[in-house]
Amino acid sequence: MTIDNYKFAGKKAIVRVDFNVPLDENGNITDDTRIRGALPTLKKILEDGGSLIIMSHMGKPKGKVNPKFSLAQIKEAVGAALGRDVKFTEDCAKAADAAAALQPGEVLLLENLRFYPEEEGKPVGIDKEDPAYETAKKEMKESQKAFAKTLASYADCYVNDAFGTAHRKHASTAVIADSFSEEDKMLGYLMEKEVQAVDNILSDIKRPFTAIMGGSKVSTKIGIIENLMDKVDNLILCGGMTYTFAKAQGGKIGLSICEDDKLDLALDIMKKAQEKGVNLVLGTDCIAGDKFSNDANTQVVSAMDIPEGWEGMDAGPATRESFANVIRTAKTILWNGPAGVFEFDNFAGGSKAIAEAIVEATENGAFSLVGGGDSVACVNKFGLADKVSYVSTGGGALLEAIEGKVLPGVAAIKG
Repeated sequence: MTIDNYKFAGKKAIVRVDFNVPLDENGNITDDTRIRGALPTLKKILEDGGSLIIMSHMGKPKGKVNPKFSLAQIKEAVGAALGRDVKFTEDCAKAADAAAALQPGEVLLLENLRFYPEEEGKPVGIDKEDPAYETAKKEMKESQKAFAKTLASYADCYVNDAFGTAHRKHASTAVIADSFSEEDKMLGYLMEKEVQAVDNILSDIKRPFTAIMGGSKVSTKIGIIENLMDKVDNLILCGGMTYTFAKAQGGKIGLSICEDDKLDLALDIMKKAQEKGVNLVLGTDCIAGDKFSNDANTQVVSAMDIPEGWEGMDAGPATRESFANVIRTAKTILWNGPAGVFEFDNFAGGSKAIAEAIVEATENGAFSLVGGGDSVACVNKFGLADKVSYVSTGGGALLEAIEGKVLPGVAAIKG
């Protein structure tokens, strides 16, 4: 079933969204991209005469109630985005009465799903090495099914529009689908767009295909890097992970972040790129700081010769130019991960240079997909989100999809 074909009139729809939005110390939303992304789906249901039950997680409360992660903080913002009042229930597993009372056009927001360990389905308070762990795991899986059935009991149909958690087999993202017939479960508009965007990257590659992988650790990106080796023409590696590559080649990296146990892996990646004919692009210079702070003293140095007491904080001018030259010629672009500590304005230049080159390539006909929390934050910070082809709401889900892994949240509905 597709959301366009479904008749929502008089029906209660329970919709899994990803409203895990960043909040400041006062509980104010600092980036509402994920809320805006879900609006087409939510408004479609309401405008068709259905009533809406919204469920999401926020943060990592680890199966315990924590006011810091309460969705009550975003209730007003969700209501403002939808243009109507939003009711709220303080316990997602005890919302039957509130759901039953919903009238067509009304909205109910459930409290954080992850206040219950059953949502993630992992035993709490027991070590994996404990002999009792496997028994606890089986018991938790049964509890997870019961929790999913409780959530399903509130509604007539289920819509999954949470691409950001589609790679998790959680109660609300996959297990719940078992309680609905094929005709009464579907992907939301955002999920459909995300799946299509990944398909564009993998199935309809216009060449040259350039992938830009950033971030602090090569270990968190190794699967995607290895998978991309068989697909891309150019692979740009940037951000903190590159100092591991510099050290592996005998470079001096000062206080820069480095995974000393991944030096051999870095050399192996370089060797594989050469064998597969992939143009692997690493930075040649960087902006180093004498402390991890926006107001650090800075100097431009060779990425292979960072002085003692200094650390690489951003891509240098020569690196920015070499990255931009490769990106400008691309026809398919994937960007995941910043080029430096972009949260500090004085070290955001490298990431901005990448973003501007992607925009230029997009204007010249390239398909550009930006995904992962930090990359999305970058294009939003620079005001360029509407100038790339697609901004993905998923980080881990996007990378796993591009790795070719089956996403449980999609498979639960599409099979």
